[in-house]
Parts: sequence; C-alpha cells; structure tokens
Amino acid sequence: MGDKTYPATEAQRQSDDWNPIWDMMAEMDPDYLEAFLAFRAVPQKQGPLPQKTKELIFIAINAATTHLWAPGVRRHMQNALKEGATKEEILEVLQLTSIMGVHSMTLGAPILAEELEKAGK
Repeated sequence: MGDKTYPATEAQRQSDDWNPIWDMMAEMDPDYLEAFLAFRAVPQKQGPLPQKTKELIFIAINAATTHLWAPGVRRHMQNALKEGATKEEILEVLQLTSIMGVHSMTLGAPILAEELEKAGK
C-alpha cells in the first residue's frame, strides 16, 4: 500500500470486522478499498437509529441469500445481544430475511413450467 496512509483501512484491520478478500483488494486498488471502507462506516458513526437496530439490520444483510457471510452474522448477533436484543428479536430478523430465498422459487418455477411446456413434457 506504499507510503500513503489509509485510515479507514487500518481501522478496519484493527477491528474484528475484516474480510480476508479485502487483502487482495488492498493490493490491487488500495484507494478503492479505502473509499469503500470509509463509505460503509458512515451509518455506524452517525444517524438516528439505535445501535441495537443497526445490529439487527446488519444480521439481516449478512444472513441474506445474496450475501451469506457467516462471520458477519455471528459478529452482529454478538453485538446485538450486547445491545440488549433478545433471542426472539434476532430469530424474527432471520425469519424475515429468509423470505428473500422464496424468490428463487417464484422466479424459477414459472420459467420451469414454460420450458417444460416448450419441451412437450
């Protein structure tokens, strides 16, 4: 990363929120990584939502079928519990997030029916 300083990247490295793929990004384009990490930190540093609510949202993001980042789910569950979230609240977040998975079926089933019809089956 040269002699240039990257405060957001270094802060992220020191936290327990480091994705190993970011090491590759740091080598390939450290300026992009720095901008990305600074951008994603904004809601953590400011905003009206209580930290518990932010952690519940982070659980949903990390557990979503488009993300599936287990270390993030674990970290944000731990943070949510520290912020006073209940088991029931976290379970409801997971239940609500699981609804996203049903879209695979609602998208795929009609296409399958069309393709089966075309194939004469």
